[in-house]
Amino acid sequence: MKVKCILCEKLETIDDDSIVAKRLRNRPIHTYMCDECHDRITRKTNERLRLKKITDEDENSL
Repeated sequence: MKVKCILCEKLETIDDDSIVAKRLRNRPIHTYMCDECHDRITRKTNERLRLKKITDEDENSL
């Protein structure tokens, strides 16, 4: 199955029998995101949460 990442628009081919392909076929609202974009978003989200936690701890110590 050919898919396109919603963020970078990179075209990829995934196995027709994979769970991701099944979800995309059965639920059109689901979108595909390549591994690189998924990892980048995960990393940035974790960094943002870590910074928020540090900021919250600093405010609580005042």
